[in-house]
Amino acid sequence: MTLSIILLFALIAIVVLVIATGYVKAPPDRAYIISGIRKNPRILIGRAGVKIPFFERVDKLYLGQMTVDIKTEQSVPTNDFINVNVDAVAKVRIGTGTESIQLAAKNFLNKDPEQITMDLQDSLQGNMREIIGTLALKTINTDRDSFSDQVMEKASKDMNKLGIEILSCNIQNVTDENGLISDLGMDNTAKIKKDAAIAKAQADRDVAIAQAEADKAANDARVLAQTEIAEKNNALAIKQAELKREADTAGAIADAAYQIQEQEQQKTIQAATVNAQIAKAEREAELKQKEVLVKQQELAAEIEKKADAEKYQAEKKAEAELVQRQKKAEAAKYEQEREADAKKAQAEAQKYAAEQEAAGIKAKYDAEAAGIAAKGRAEAEAIKAKGLAEAEAMEKKAEAYKKYNGAAMAEMMIKIMPQMAAEIAKPLSQIDKINIYGTGDGAGGASQISGNMPIVMKQVFDTMSEATGVDFTEIMRAGTYDAKVNKNINITGADVSVETK
Repeated sequence: MTLSIILLFALIAIVVLVIATGYVKAPPDRAYIISGIRKNPRILIGRAGVKIPFFERVDKLYLGQMTVDIKTEQSVPTNDFINVNVDAVAKVRIGTGTESIQLAAKNFLNKDPEQITMDLQDSLQGNMREIIGTLALKTINTDRDSFSDQVMEKASKDMNKLGIEILSCNIQNVTDENGLISDLGMDNTAKIKKDAAIAKAQADRDVAIAQAEADKAANDARVLAQTEIAEKNNALAIKQAELKREADTAGAIADAAYQIQEQEQQKTIQAATVNAQIAKAEREAELKQKEVLVKQQELAAEIEKKADAEKYQAEKKAEAELVQRQKKAEAAKYEQEREADAKKAQAEAQKYAAEQEAAGIKAKYDAEAAGIAAKGRAEAEAIKAKGLAEAEAMEKKAEAYKKYNGAAMAEMMIKIMPQMAAEIAKPLSQIDKINIYGTGDGAGGASQISGNMPIVMKQVFDTMSEATGVDFTEIMRAGTYDAKVNKNINITGADVSVETK
């Protein structure tokens, strides 16, 4: 029983020791990553945990907000080829998701916030430089919210791969090397001054118009009042004249004279009033002319300044276009040189191939020509030998023919006579059926067919005798009894003439 209690207390002591030595508690702004035994490490954020001593370890990852100062160390050309320097500040932190923490742990584990911001600064600067190259100077300076949003959108893709979340990006300052931003401010100042001058001129014009209308109204009221006074005075005088006309004609005449004098005075007053109005209108016209002159001068100054600004902008644009054309020309020249080198190499290769092919063709044709020449020589020798042989044979044949006499020729002709007779009788052998009609005198019928054979043979002998000069009749007689007994033979040939008795 005592041993069991001791073991229990020992076990409890070990557990307490493990808990005391392995107890960790992570604050909200840091992630404690416990790794060692498990395949996936445990992540503690704002809570406590226990690690197994000697088998697991604890690494820390800062999760708080970090400020990254983004500055272009060198001037960056904008979309309109103006070099600018931009100073911005980005607020970032490591993402709270498990995947983001695992990615950040591979890159920023156990690093201070300053070290993390230094690692992120280069990437954010590169993203901002890329965005600057796609925007114009005016857009960067006037629409900074859009500029910062584009920087955040561009940088977020790279930051997400590192487990970093971009909270905000603010553009602090934008400057350029040539003071174009100040020139744009001067342009806006001139525009504001122009608008103020135009507004002042319009206000002065309205005041002058109101003053003229007030003067006109006052003058009309004064003339109307004077007219009413004159009318009333006239009515009073008429009334008085009517009352006194009957009593005193002289008084009436005097009153009439007085009225005439009074009317003359009224005319004088009216003429003076009209002249005053004319003088006032002339002064107002002069004032308006001066105002128009001042306005023309202001407009001329404004147009001149605007022309200078447009001229400067055109010059800068021309310089940028010239640089661009020079770069394009250099690129085109380089491409043409590369293409010329390629064509030259190709031409040399084709030339070498053509030379090799020509050499092969020449060798082939030389061999064929040699073969043809040898064949021709052999054929010529054969033809020559054949011709010599034929000529020798013909010569020998001619010599033999010279030695032949008429008897030999006759013998040759006699040898072919059976063949000639067979050929003559050959048409008769082709006759299938013959109808013979006799005349009854014993001279027609079948006897005529057999009687035609000697006649045909005699015609053949006569033709051969005429062609060869040999009398075949005499030769045939040489075999008769008369020729053998009486020795009466007479053979006449071209070269032979034999007579035996």
